[in-house]
Amino acid sequence: MVMALTDEADSLSVSDFSEVSYGVVSFSTPIVDDFGGLGGHSPSVSGHEYVVASHGNGSFYSYHLAEKIWMLLGLSPRCVGGDDQRLIYDDLSLPEFGISEGEISSSYYYRASRNVSWRMSNEYLRRYLWMRGKHGTRVFFYATSIQETQEISELLGDNGHYLANPEGGWYKLDIRRINGKTLMQLWAVVCAVTPELCAVQTAAGLTWPGIAGAMDHQRANALLEPTPIFLDDRFLERYEQNSLYQTTPFQTHGNWTCNPSYSGQWSFTDCRRVGRNLIQVGLRELYKPKPDREIVWAHAHVVPQRIVDQTDLNEEHIVAKVQRFLEVLLDLADGLAWLATDLGLGTPTCEDLVGVSREKLQAEHWLPYPKLSRLAQVAPINMSEQKFLSRCKDIHELWQKIPNGILRRIVDEGGHDPKSYKSFGSLKLLQVLTNILERLNSNQETTANFSGGHQEAEITERNSNLAPLFLTADLRNADAHTGGSVSETLTRLGFDMSHTNSGYGTALDFVLDQNIAAFNYIGAEIKALQARSP
Repeated sequence: MVMALTDEADSLSVSDFSEVSYGVVSFSTPIVDDFGGLGGHSPSVSGHEYVVASHGNGSFYSYHLAEKIWMLLGLSPRCVGGDDQRLIYDDLSLPEFGISEGEISSSYYYRASRNVSWRMSNEYLRRYLWMRGKHGTRVFFYATSIQETQEISELLGDNGHYLANPEGGWYKLDIRRINGKTLMQLWAVVCAVTPELCAVQTAAGLTWPGIAGAMDHQRANALLEPTPIFLDDRFLERYEQNSLYQTTPFQTHGNWTCNPSYSGQWSFTDCRRVGRNLIQVGLRELYKPKPDREIVWAHAHVVPQRIVDQTDLNEEHIVAKVQRFLEVLLDLADGLAWLATDLGLGTPTCEDLVGVSREKLQAEHWLPYPKLSRLAQVAPINMSEQKFLSRCKDIHELWQKIPNGILRRIVDEGGHDPKSYKSFGSLKLLQVLTNILERLNSNQETTANFSGGHQEAEITERNSNLAPLFLTADLRNADAHTGGSVSETLTRLGFDMSHTNSGYGTALDFVLDQNIAAFNYIGAEIKALQARSP
């Protein structure tokens, strides 16, 4: 099948299109015997432009979107697949993906190597036809063996052949008996697409809470007084789940903003997080230059004022909670670095211990650490159990960067037999270290007594203050399908499972708070020892 671009929808005759039988724009390659003999060559569908550039010679075939189309519409191609490669054209200015796609090539040797199909967005195809003032006309040939019914037998008659070629010639139908089978062949030329633009929803005409009448760009730009609009933060999910967008949270003047942007082409501005799951943004900011579809997407997540009035706008949101978690990890890293230095075990940095540098945070915020942004992605109350477990895995892996070697060398200074904790990982080593710190602080001792008075219970005794870390590790294993019951683990952590009736959002809050408290406890024990040490 070939689609040609014609001037008229009517007065099309199959006899005017030789490409009907071949199914490609160009069949075989021209023979040129003289220099410059191909100077006027211009592939076409019987003088008409085409949508898919297709070529074949009976054995090998190739297909591409016509150059004029992808250049005029500003599309960008990408190729996917191994042996069965496909070309996909995207509009990266928006971005919009999969505008047009299809197989690149095929071969024929007694049978076709595969079916080839091309598709194109109706909106983009009609826009191109509208710009060129052309109709999309399908030129195609179809052949198949059919079952000979009584009606077909009557058409074939005694000579076993039926040919229909009506006046106007937009189709030609041939049915005949061949080698005991009934073969049907159809050649046709049909106007399939008219040059009419698709209706596209724009940002003009949208209504917003607290604003009388419809809003458009001009009216929004003329607003002088701040007009706050509240969005459900699930508005961000579309951008957080696609690496093409930038959604790193930033903290400015004590407020957290998360302004989705795309490759320097456009950006939301002043999207400030308030409450647990709300985003406050000025209406004028929403209408600043960006594709209308992004404004429409934001409008789909507007929260009515009556619901905002019932919401605690000071409740901690996921980004602030992750920042608190990061701060206790950095404090712990500072404490471990001091302890290692004081014990003569080297001078590790904060980045060596938890993989995060305070200097980089100060200069570039979260940009160098995408794992922080991933952990701080939208966490709705109705979060699924699987997404909750995935987030628990992220929590666990964030602090798992603490090197076992440094922890082990510190614990070695405690005077215990290294063989007794030879198989311990970082979590159990942290527990042993915490037990040692508690002994030193309870006796008001300094690091000079680090190895004095050690007790075997420090190796084996479980520290209840670190229980959330062990239980989070269990939840991490549950995500890997190797752990036990999620509800059982959360109950042991002290969480009321009735709160999960609406989802696991509150469970995630609880796990983060418990982890923060656990690391804060270890850091406080190190600070208490540091305060007494010279």
